[in-house]
Amino acid sequence: MAAATMIRSGRSEPESNETRDTLFLLGGLSLILFGTGLVVTNPMVRKLMGETNLGGLLQAAIPDMERYMKIRSM
Repeated sequence: MAAATMIRSGRSEPESNETRDTLFLLGGLSLILFGTGLVVTNPMVRKLMGETNLGGLLQAAIPDMERYMKIRSM
């Protein structure tokens, strides 16, 4: 039955799936971008981000990353 539908529509299955997957990917990326924009434009979030010390966060994450790389190389 699916073959008859494909013949009537004139499309092959892989082409349809690739198009659909591309649309899902682009739609998801646009939703992420839109959501990030909404969050960042919030005045409270902007205030909290201004107070955040990114250098301190990076220094705190480096030992964990080193540990992860050691475990991964085993």
